[in-house]
Amino acid sequence: MRRKLVILTEIIAPYRIPVFNALARQAEIDLHVMFLSETDPSLRQWRVYKEEIEFSYEVLSSWRRRLGKYNAMLNWGLGTALRRASPNVILCGGYNYLASWHAMAWARRHGAPFLAWVESTSADLRRRRALVESLKRNFMRRCDGFVVPGKSSTEYVRNYGVPEGKIFTAPNAVDVEFFGRRAAEVRKEGSIHRRTLSLSLPARFFLFVGRLVREKGVFDLLDAYGTLGAELRSEIGLVFAGDGVARPELERRAARITPGAVHFAGFTQREQLPSYYGLAEMLVFPTHSDTWGLVVNEAMACGLPVITTSTAGCTADLVQDGWNGRVVRAGDVGDLARAMREMATQPEVRTLMGQRSAERILGYLPETCASGIAQAVLGLSR
Repeated sequence: MRRKLVILTEIIAPYRIPVFNALARQAEIDLHVMFLSETDPSLRQWRVYKEEIEFSYEVLSSWRRRLGKYNAMLNWGLGTALRRASPNVILCGGYNYLASWHAMAWARRHGAPFLAWVESTSADLRRRRALVESLKRNFMRRCDGFVVPGKSSTEYVRNYGVPEGKIFTAPNAVDVEFFGRRAAEVRKEGSIHRRTLSLSLPARFFLFVGRLVREKGVFDLLDAYGTLGAELRSEIGLVFAGDGVARPELERRAARITPGAVHFAGFTQREQLPSYYGLAEMLVFPTHSDTWGLVVNEAMACGLPVITTSTAGCTADLVQDGWNGRVVRAGDVGDLARAMREMATQPEVRTLMGQRSAERILGYLPETCASGIAQAVLGLSR
């Protein structure tokens, strides 16, 4: 018997579409996705790839405002939508919107198991906010089960006293085939793509992908690059692919690094990302707090070694220090610079690490994530 699953999630994120498409193909799952909003222009500039959607979905009516650090959103029509969908199970991606609590109350009234999709880790900076932790603890106590992406989030949920039998792993995934294929094509015609991207820096470069905000460790990365020897900086540049409030200050500081070449690519849509991954020598992701870090998945799919921090949620699953990259302490510029220097001066090691990245990421396909969600749904609804 097919189980009707409703997923309630915030926006139409491009990296979730392949996962939901794969989930919709599961023989025992009848999927319907409810998005609280089509996108969030205040934080993200992602293109909305509606033409790629192969699953049943709807976008709820909403009102959204940014209030300082917080994102406030009200939705209407959720009760009617749930009544129309009549789900056997609800999977909710978050606790911080009124719609999440509304969906939980609906599930309890109608006897439908309620799953929470939890990506937080013990290193999440939001844990320092008492109100946030109180809300989350209250929400989690009422859930029937939890879907988590990996080891760090599993540990986080266990710390709330959740028994093992209520935790289901659905590994975070991107379209590995798309990124790997496109990056390979780019490498075959590297000079052409460099001109297309206006990369007027050395042929070699470190790459950062993500929002340009302090908590992503972008100032640590720039400072670490600046401490590398002058000879090395003249041979290898640094590319920031992303945008954010820290960009003006980063550009001011980057202008003082001589010799050296720092390029700010601005926000980069999915279609262009494989060009940067394909041309880069490694991804450097020195985040201070990140529930996962899907750019690491993308870089590994493109065959790159990765330097990241122990606080990134994906690290425990994807990056093994000295095997397919380096794991450094968040905020430690000296540690980061040493890792960058070692990787930049050992081409054979980089090549081997990149091959290992490409092999490991094959266990993190959209189909793998979809199977994990399906197991959670079937495990709680039988």
